[in-house]
Parts: sequence; C-alpha cells; structure tokens
Amino acid sequence: MENLHVRHPNTPGGHPAIHAAWLLGAALLLAAAVAAFAAAAPAIPLAAGGVGLVLGGFVAYLTRHQRFLGVIDQADGLLRAGRLPEARAVLAPLLERYPRFGPLERAAADLLYASGDPLSAAVLYERAARGAPDPRIAIGLTAAYAALNKAGDARRAAALDPEAVDVRLALAWSELVSLGGDRAQGRAILAGLVSSVPAAAAPERRAMLHALEAIAAAQAGDTAQARHALAAAEAAFADLADADRAFIGYLGGIALREVGLTGDARATFEIAMAAAPGTIGEALARRERSHLPEGQSSVSSQPSTDPSSSA
Repeated sequence: MENLHVRHPNTPGGHPAIHAAWLLGAALLLAAAVAAFAAAAPAIPLAAGGVGLVLGGFVAYLTRHQRFLGVIDQADGLLRAGRLPEARAVLAPLLERYPRFGPLERAAADLLYASGDPLSAAVLYERAARGAPDPRIAIGLTAAYAALNKAGDARRAAALDPEAVDVRLALAWSELVSLGGDRAQGRAILAGLVSSVPAAAAPERRAMLHALEAIAAAQAGDTAQARHALAAAEAAFADLADADRAFIGYLGGIALREVGLTGDARATFEIAMAAAPGTIGEALARRERSHLPEGQSSVSSQPSTDPSSSA
C-alpha cells in the first residue's frame, strides 16, 4: 500500500495543548504541595487548579482517542464493503503519523491483505500481535501466511486463536494448498468445521468451506465428491461480493487443477482475476494461473467452478 511510511510518531489521543495542560497541572500540584508544607493559604486553590487541568487533559485525551478509533471503524466498514481505495485514503495518513498503534496496524494489515499484498500484511499483523489481544489478528495473520504458502507460519498464527471458525478455515486452506501443508491435517480440520459452519452462516464462509472440501476430495481422487462440493460453492456465488467471488474462484481453480482439468482451471483462474482486480483473490488466481503449463485445452466450452460441466 502506498504512502504507509513512518513520520511524526505520536499518540493518537495526544495534542500539544493536552501535554501543556498536564505539565501545568503537575506544576500547580507541586506548587500546592510546597504551599501546604509551608502552611501557605494558596495551597487549596493551587491543588484544585492542578487537578482540574490534569483531569481535563485526561478527558480530552480519551475523547480524541475514541474519535481516532471511530475513524478506524469507518475504514473497517469501507473495507468490508469492498471500497478499498476509500479505506486506503482513510488509513494511509493515519499510519504515517501513528505507525506503532496496534489497532491501526491491524486495520492497515487487513487492507493490505485484501488488496493482494499478504507479505506486507503479515509484517503489520506481526507487529500488531505484540499489543493488545485482537481476535481479528489471528484470522488475518493465518490467512496471510496461507496466501504466502508458509504452512508452518500459518500454524503458529492459528495458535493465537485456535478455536475461531475463520482461523480454522484459513488453517485448513493452508494445509491443503501450501507447498509444505499437511493434507491429512487439512482434511481433519475440514471434518471438524462441517458442524461449525451451518447453512445459515455467511455465504462467503460456506462457499470457502465447500471449495476447500472440493480441493480435499480432488487430492484424494474422489472426483464425484469434488464435483458435488464445487457445485455447492458455486451455488453461493449470487450472494457473494466481487472480491469473495474472486477468492472462491481461485480455490475452485485449484480444485479443478487437482482433478486434472488444467484447461478449466486456467479459465477459472482468469474469470477470478477479472472478477475483482486489485484484490487478494485476483492476486492468488494470477499466481496460480502463471504456474499452469500452456497448451492444455479446456474440456468444457463454458468454464465453471463446477467440474460437472467438464467431467
């Protein structure tokens, strides 16, 4: 993400006027202590003024801090809505000024991942993980390492919140797809997730589960089950945002490749790339598309994430 450079580190709630109020309040309290020790009359008003300045500065600090968190929530909302350029416009100047603020690092990492830069996202997630606990960090960090084909790091990240459904989905993805993944462990995670992702769950979560089931079935040589799972994933497409369609298309292309339908896999990756340019799904589909051998023709005339049209 552009313009995320370190400049002017500061505290989000801070302001020179607040700092000055605290210093003046501390000076008044010190003067009140001296006056009280000397039994001078001004001790009480000095103390009252000092306490007022310190408390007033603290209230102002908290108000500014909460307003800052509200801006991060606004960026999170833009990201969930798929409005990545607008989220970037909100977050970039903040991260320039407050590069070590944990909630901002996490939000920026979410944006970097969604924009197709899992490596930079992992760096920020790792930094944010050193601060206050945030369940979203485990999800994002596990997914970032899965996208980077780093199965060992994905397992370490998943240990931050091992029971969360989205973390387990990301870990299953890593085990099934990463070069160093444990395929048997990935299938075991999926088996445990079947009851954790009900039919009423978010469509993107159900679609991901079905796409991963298709990959696992294809790796096990069960073409019929892969066909069934891909059809279930494709059924959720109408309810998915473009970025989610691109990501599920990337997973569907892997399943088709594992089945042996290289031509359909290539076409599916290309459809995913076109669905949401500048997203993680597009970036991953482009990477996998580049690894496919050329010269293989598709078995079907209409590529689909459902191999039933090409089996």
